Amino acid sequence: MHPFQATIELIGINPYVYVPDPMLAEIFKQAGREKGPIPIQGTLNDTPYQQTLVKYAGAWRLYINIVMLKNSPKRIGEVVEVTVLHDPEPREILPPPSFVAALADQPEAQCAYDSLPASRRLEINRYLANLKTEESLARNTTKAIAFLLGNGRFVGRGKP
Repeated sequence: MHPFQATIELIGINPYVYVPDPMLAEIFKQAGREKGPIPIQGTLNDTPYQQTLVKYAGAWRLYINIVMLKNSPKRIGEVVEVTVLHDPEPREILPPPSFVAALADQPEAQCAYDSLPASRRLEINRYLANLKTEESLARNTTKAIAFLLGNGRFVGRGKP
């Protein structure tokens, strides 16, 4: 782990800290790349977190959410203790089997799903995978298929 202190800053409505350049270089080396979102893990004030390091507006930032730090939007200017390390564990969220089966039954929906950007497919998968009951999964699978066929809305979006 790479420990450092950082001041919480704000861009738009999002609290973040900068990761020092020497640590970024080590993370890039561990990740084997310097582009795109990089999965990381570490601690924030001794509390473990999993997050993604992203480059925005020309700078690499570690965004801090309320899961990582309670009341983080109200803590701008606070100095925090941070550790950071590349997280090699895959973070793929697989679609529920019932959704995969529904896509197989609807080739047009499967084609629409496959043509979506990866981020949109992830959004759908995450939403469906986090549902708690079989009834809500069945109901939302039906909505997702209708959305992919161009009928209705799903996860707050109109036509795909």
